[in-house]
Amino acid sequence: MSIWLLVHPTLAFLAAPLLPGIINRTKAYFAGRDGQPLLQTYFDLAKLFRKGAVYSRTTTWLFRAGPILSLGAALMAVVLMPLGELPTVWSFQGDFILLVYLLAVGRFFTVMAALDTGSSFEGMGASREMQFSMLAEPVLLVGLAALARGTGCLTLSDIAANISWQAWSQYGEGLILIVVALMAVFLVENARIPIDDPNTHLELTMIHEVMVLDHGGPDLAYILYGSALKLWTLSVLLVNIMIPIHTDLLLLNVVVSLLGVLCWAVVVGVIESTMARLALIRIPQFLVGAGALSVLALILIKK
Repeated sequence: MSIWLLVHPTLAFLAAPLLPGIINRTKAYFAGRDGQPLLQTYFDLAKLFRKGAVYSRTTTWLFRAGPILSLGAALMAVVLMPLGELPTVWSFQGDFILLVYLLAVGRFFTVMAALDTGSSFEGMGASREMQFSMLAEPVLLVGLAALARGTGCLTLSDIAANISWQAWSQYGEGLILIVVALMAVFLVENARIPIDDPNTHLELTMIHEVMVLDHGGPDLAYILYGSALKLWTLSVLLVNIMIPIHTDLLLLNVVVSLLGVLCWAVVVGVIESTMARLALIRIPQFLVGAGALSVLALILIKK
């Protein structure tokens, strides 16, 4: 097996927790604060893995299995997603559809674990999560379908390899629409501002964080790590579109793509520092608009 097959999964498993640190430091810079250490997520994971877990007698095996299964789905998504021209461990025709399903499966088990507690508070967050994901998943699927139509490829690896500056010159309008739509999906999937705030503790506005309030110890570590991996996966997807580097030096391609992922984390921090949260009733409109952009991109590229 080529060593290049393991480069992206290894980078993702090691560097994914760095992205939340970059986002938080960027937000702290805009707020005029020192902020958390850049490696704070690593420290949090190490602390949580040293702790024990406490389970309510009212919960079932679903509550314990939810964090592990959602982490497994995130790990599988990383294995499917290529970093530029790097070969992937697992690739097949139509694998981009599986990517959408993996993200949905991870969310499903997180929601089930929240509902298993019997808490109306967590049930409220689960309801919001499912409502917004129901609108976000078609946007992601149509956006990936538009990329497949434009490149004439049905695997994520081939799609990433065939997005070039020439493709931008041929159907750049469609690619811009896809990038904007996928940015909306990115913010929803990762519970970022203006959709959600991972640091909020206000009952009326919490979405994702309310579902994991009863988790602690290693279970919470699985959730944090899985969230970091999802953040990495969708960041790589956007970077593959926005920075199509295809030189003869594979190592250079990897370095540029990796720098692109880190820079995208800075961009996310800037977005969160300059935008306010949307009202909950505005989020469906936001996602419907993103869906319209995906459909329009599919039409433009097909034309």
